[in-house]
Amino acid sequence: MDFDATIHKCVIVVDKALGLGHAINAVSVIGVSMGRSVEGLVGPDMQSRDGVNYPGVIYAPLPILLSNNELLRNILEKALEDDEIQSIPFSALAQSCKTYQEYEERISEADNSTIEVVAIGLIGSKKKISKLTGSLPLFK
Repeated sequence: MDFDATIHKCVIVVDKALGLGHAINAVSVIGVSMGRSVEGLVGPDMQSRDGVNYPGVIYAPLPILLSNNELLRNILEKALEDDEIQSIPFSALAQSCKTYQEYEERISEADNSTIEVVAIGLIGSKKKISKLTGSLPLFK
């Protein structure tokens, strides 16, 4: 997907049962994944007048929303059915692993239906993303 802020929207939805540290971790990991996997989402680096480099930031707002786990799973299922929505799920399994190798081994042995999703990043048309997440409250 090539991100266009005039037609696309992105959000991150977090399970409200997560503690603050786990929620921050989930959001940061999804943000890194979004920036890596969505072309045009992050702008170019900028420099201050005195030459200090400031890395590019996202072209559009990125609201962080709250949901219960059941609704989060429902949103993921709907997003996975729509080819025009890019979803970036993040799991409790990932948060429980000490190394990437452990994560790789454990996730490859699990079925999606048994993986507890604790947060999800969504990118797609403003209309579709709003339809999926428009009633969710902001993370405060």
